[in-house]
This record gives sequence, C-alpha cells and structure tokens, in this order.
Amino acid sequence: MAAHSDDTRSNSARASAGNRLDPWYSSYADRSLGMRASEVRSLFAVANRPEVVSLAGGMPNIAGLPLDFLAEMSAKLIRDRGAKFLQYGGGQGEEEIRTQIVEVMRYDGIHAHPDDVIVTTGSQQALDLMTQIFINPGDAIIAEAPSYVGALGVFRAYQAEVIHSPMDDKGLIPEALEETLKRAEALGKNVKFLYTVPNFHNPAGVTMSLERRPQIVEICKRHNVIILEDNPYGLLGFDSEPLPALQSFDPDAVVYLGSFSKIFAPGYRVGWALAPHAVTQRLILAAESAILSPNMVGQLSIAEYLKTYDWFQQVKEYRGMYRERRDAMLESLTEYLPSSTWTVPDGGFYTWVTLPEGLDAHAMLPRAVTHRVAYVSGTAFYADGQGRDHMRLSFCYPTPENIREGVRRLGTVIEAEKELVTMFGAQERHEHGPVIENPSTETH
Repeated sequence: MAAHSDDTRSNSARASAGNRLDPWYSSYADRSLGMRASEVRSLFAVANRPEVVSLAGGMPNIAGLPLDFLAEMSAKLIRDRGAKFLQYGGGQGEEEIRTQIVEVMRYDGIHAHPDDVIVTTGSQQALDLMTQIFINPGDAIIAEAPSYVGALGVFRAYQAEVIHSPMDDKGLIPEALEETLKRAEALGKNVKFLYTVPNFHNPAGVTMSLERRPQIVEICKRHNVIILEDNPYGLLGFDSEPLPALQSFDPDAVVYLGSFSKIFAPGYRVGWALAPHAVTQRLILAAESAILSPNMVGQLSIAEYLKTYDWFQQVKEYRGMYRERRDAMLESLTEYLPSSTWTVPDGGFYTWVTLPEGLDAHAMLPRAVTHRVAYVSGTAFYADGQGRDHMRLSFCYPTPENIREGVRRLGTVIEAEKELVTMFGAQERHEHGPVIENPSTETH
C-alpha cells in the first residue's frame, strides 16, 4: 500500500509539473525522461560561429570529393533508373549495395555474405536497432571509458545501465574487462553486450592492439556477452593498413557496424550492420518498423560510386589530409599546452587531452568560448560523471592554420585557469582518476 501511495504521489507530481512547464509531461514514456541533449550537439550553435575556432565537432572534411563526377553520376542514375532510384526499397537494403559493402569489409579481414548485412541510416541507426532488440530497462552494457557520446545517448534512451571498463594506449584492457564482467555478474547485473570502437577511438584516439583483439572476443564469449564493434574510422589509418576486425576472429560473437560517413560523405546517411544470421533477421524487423526501408537514393548513389570511381584512392587522399591536420594538432599541443598530456592517434579524427591538476574542462568551456575556441569536455563521454580533467580535440575539419590558432587560444585559457587555481585553490574535483591508464610514452 505504501508503494502504491508513493506511485500516486509521483504521478501527481508529474502531472503538476506538466501543468506548469509542459502540458504533456505526465503523458511521456518513462524512457523519454532520461533523454538529454548531447554536449557535442549543444555546442554546434556556438562552435559554428565564424569567429570561433571549433576543435569540437567530428565532421569529416569532404572538400576533396569529386563533385562534378557525383553530379553527373546522380543525373545518370535518375535518367536511367529513376523509377527505382526514387521508390521504396526492401527493409534490408538493396542487394547491390550490400554486395559492395561485403567488398569494403574485406579490408578489415572480414569474409561475409550480403544476406547477413542490413543497410541502415548511418551506423547510428544500427546502434539504436541493436539496443532496441537486446536491451530491457535495467539491463547492463559494458562500454569503454571513455565512450562515444552518441552511443551513450542511445543506451540512456533505452534505460540501460552503462558500466565502463578502462582503456590504455593499446585500447580496451583485457584483464580489466574480465574483472568488470565478473563484478557485474557478482552484483546480479544482466550484461547484454560490450560496445567498443577498436580503431582510432572516439574520443580517445587510441587503437586496440592486434594481440588484444582475440583476447577480448574470447573473454566475451566466456561470459556470454555479444560484442558490438563500431568501426567508422577503420580505413583512415595514417601509416598502416587496417588491423583485422574483432568480427573476423569469431563471426558468431560479434555484430560489426560500418558507415560511409567518414570514408565518403555523411549526407547520404548510409551505414550498415553485419550480424549473425538470426540477429540480422531481428534487425530487419526492427528497421522495417522504424523506417520501412533505408534511403534508396543514398544506397544506389554509393553503390554506383563504389563501382565506377577509384574510391579507395579517394580514401588515401583523405588519409593524407587528416595526417597533415593531426600533425598540426600535435605540434601545436607541444608548443602551447606544455603542461598537458595527450594521446597520439595513428588515424581517425581525435586526440584526448589530460589537463593539468586542478583544472575542470566542463567548467572551463564557457571561458574558452569567450576566447573564441571550442572543444568537448570529457564529461560528455561517460555515463557516470567522469571526465572533468579531460577534453576531446578534433583535427578533422579545421585547416592546419586554424588548428594552430585554436590550440594557441586554448593554451591561453588553460594558463589563465592555472593561475586562478594557484591563487584560489583547485576547482571542485571529481572523485575519479584519469581515464587512459598507463599512457603511451609517445604522449607529451
């Protein structure tokens, strides 16, 4: 009876709040109440102002795309295949793009069949579908510490409990993952999957070593936990070819997510999931319920691009451009942030900066924006409040000149913050230690 009374008071409180602020508040599903804006998205309005150097967003630089070729290709597709190009398609995605996706995944050591691929609206939708079909409210997900902010938002929306497992400069630590899983089981947690970004991690910039990959797969198999391998950056290594995907070590233990947003163009919104056959069928059902069918224009455009253009040479050009910008970032950090440390990415878009003792990246952000530079506070990449002593810096979109100027401005802000800490004492500290354990000897 007491519990019922508490529920009644809770519902009354919700209804009362709705009357004051939102007339529909008491009608929302419980899971919607935990949703909140991404810290990254919240920065866009400020970071996109022309006077602000944004080291925050992860937008790929698509300036080098062959736009004339793409325009002619699209016109030809409409002329020759317009009735199909502009029509509904199947819920799994068109076979011709799924066949092309299988070829793209060969670079990651994956040998798959098009029947086990489902095309999605970017890999973000694949994340959502996987969470939808696996997670009940209260189920647990193991995620790296730190972890991709977009994934954390999806997990929160489905009322999952995120349990972080630590990383170092070689990626997810197998021994720590084993211990994390054992602790979760001892506490009665129902762990459904491990979420990992093994290549050029967002936000940490590190890559899981070849030695650790089969170990991670084996640990998860022992604990009956499927792996969700998110790999949008895998082909964007600066100095080496891709390492074999976790999926290649055991196709039945891993769901692999890929995307054309980083290696081609995000505007088409085409990604995919490769899953064990039974999982694929459930993903298709969930996708059909959500969107009926994926974007036909995007699918056929990308399939034609992959068939008729030297797309891998384009990827190599992207690699060279991003390597130049990475180098500008690291050189600038060495010059302007001598009291900080950072990871040294071998590919991808990001570096992960550890601030000097006593500084709070979240509290410092408004002052940085005042100095016309933006970054993402480390707090965006945790489900449990960690990360105040870290920030993610992105080097993918700004020019090398803007990167240098942005880091210079950031260095000015950090030095001013250090002086305030010296004068008035440390800012309120979070209780957690650094995220990247045993940092690389290559970091500054």
